[in-house]
Amino acid sequence: MSKSLLFIPDISGYTKFIQTTEIEHSQHVISELLEVLVNANTQDLKLAEIEGDALFFYKENEVPSQENLLAQIESMFTAFYSHLKMLEKNRVCPCNACATAPNLQLKIIAHSGHLQHIEVQGTRKPFGEQVIEAHRLLKNSVDSDNYALISRKLALDIMLSPYYSSKMFRFRQGSDIYDENEVEYIYSVIDPNELKLRSFVQPKLLRFDIPPKVVVQQDFPVPAEEVMENITNYALRHNWQQGVDKLEYNEHEVTRLGSEHTCVINGKHLDFITISKETNPGNLIYGELTHNHPLFDDFYQFYIFSPKSDGTSHLKVEFYWESKSLLKKILGFLIGKKAVQKSASGAIDNLLQFIKTQN
Repeated sequence: MSKSLLFIPDISGYTKFIQTTEIEHSQHVISELLEVLVNANTQDLKLAEIEGDALFFYKENEVPSQENLLAQIESMFTAFYSHLKMLEKNRVCPCNACATAPNLQLKIIAHSGHLQHIEVQGTRKPFGEQVIEAHRLLKNSVDSDNYALISRKLALDIMLSPYYSSKMFRFRQGSDIYDENEVEYIYSVIDPNELKLRSFVQPKLLRFDIPPKVVVQQDFPVPAEEVMENITNYALRHNWQQGVDKLEYNEHEVTRLGSEHTCVINGKHLDFITISKETNPGNLIYGELTHNHPLFDDFYQFYIFSPKSDGTSHLKVEFYWESKSLLKKILGFLIGKKAVQKSASGAIDNLLQFIKTQN
């Protein structure tokens, strides 16, 4: 029986991240990162299990070549740090989870050996001494939380020298004692600056040379961050946004610049994308843009949150729109402004009442 590959990407700093940040947003961030790692699987590895902050992959009866294994490791580090950079640059949420997500790191453990299997509820899973040994290697003496570690057994199988060096990898030798047995390995600390990170769309801050068409303002008896969460977290919209039949969005994503959601109103779909514009220092801001509003061609709404020294806050909602056709311009002039004012005022009043009931 041929040897198999065991491969474990593990997100470093997960425990501290969960303990010290907002739970829901931290779970979303970790979920996104795990999905990014799964999608970066270039060697047809089989996912045996999701283990909290880690993924347990294996390749049965086959060990990739040295070149392919190192390329797989690089692919996952590149995908991981590209996503963190996108989260950092497109962030709108001020919470600790979103603010500290770029501090997360990645370690990858790779091992080889002969696998056994057990069947649990009809699912066949790797089992045995080599699986245990691969997981024990997660608890090592490497002085970093951002590295690739390859067991000595696997290094010999793929003829990877402990002195191998490239732009990304600079391997060193190490060993640790597990159950009175010494397990040798080689490892390379990974420098994210050496990775060729993938590009992503970073929306520009918008600027308007005209005043908003409609403004709605309201004081809130809670911090600006709490008001913002109730607006940017689409799962909470039903508490204050009336008249919406359904809200469609990615439930596993933290709202950020470029995030999309759809409001279904009377069977009609309004597709929104998250945007932003310049605001005064110290303020928080969240914006939305739709191109299929029934009265306007481009419809912008911005929520500007101003913290106050006593822990309360002020919300200012600004609306801008543009219409190209003569008919929409006439409709906008006759009924558009009043309709937007009435709808927005009602929604913000509902939001205020809901927040008061929660405090």
